[in-house]
Amino acid sequence: MRIQSEFVEGFGALADIGPAVSVFGSARTTPEHPNYELARQVGSKLVEAGYAVITGGGPGVMEAANRGASEAESTLSDQDPPPRNKSIGLGIELPFEQVLNDWVDVGINFRYFFARKTMFVKYARGFIVLPGGFGTMDEMFEALTLVQTRKVTTFPVVLVGTEYWSGLIDWMRGALAHEGLISPHDLDLLEVTDSPEEAVQIIVDADRIRDELQQQTGSGQEAGERPDHDHAEVSPTWVNGDDVSSRRAVEASLEHRAGTENVGS
Repeated sequence: MRIQSEFVEGFGALADIGPAVSVFGSARTTPEHPNYELARQVGSKLVEAGYAVITGGGPGVMEAANRGASEAESTLSDQDPPPRNKSIGLGIELPFEQVLNDWVDVGINFRYFFARKTMFVKYARGFIVLPGGFGTMDEMFEALTLVQTRKVTTFPVVLVGTEYWSGLIDWMRGALAHEGLISPHDLDLLEVTDSPEEAVQIIVDADRIRDELQQQTGSGQEAGERPDHDHAEVSPTWVNGDDVSSRRAVEASLEHRAGTENVGS
């Protein structure tokens, strides 16, 4: 089944990338736009801080973040060991043509959005979100829902661009929180900044807090948290343990689904 192979391929390709951050933003951003340079700096500074950069692999903000990551790899090539495969693109098959950008080291193309979404969260320590459209909003709100419902822990969601995001934040405060549809403290799940340095530092600080909590528990991990970089339980089919166990759990679930649905090949 194609759907099963996408999970297996994703688990295999991303299992050894180490700590990573998913970066989102518009595919329509041109290289001349200030947000392109912002994303480029975010990608570069994430690699400098020891993270891999995961994007949707397309143009615009995604290309810029991958470019910054790739350029940082070259700059830090004299390190021992040098950073490698830190620029990751998770593409998606769309009715209109969109190929992986030229700055991707590790690239995977998906047909199914939900398989792709799993990889964005499973292998990330947090999200950094630049201005974008429906797809960007979709990823951002999905991450917020996972954090709010405690499906993931110590998972920062950082919005870059205060002018762009201020209207949405004001609406969430004035409509959602005011009407009691979310708790006022749910807005604290979001961090907003104009600085690539601050955005990356928020991720670094969250990692430090997680490490301190792990030390306090004495068990090497928070309750409900996966070890090392696989710290997010985002699907009922996932189990604590290594990626072999994760693959088996997903495969079993998909085999059951195949008996009731025609998912193609």
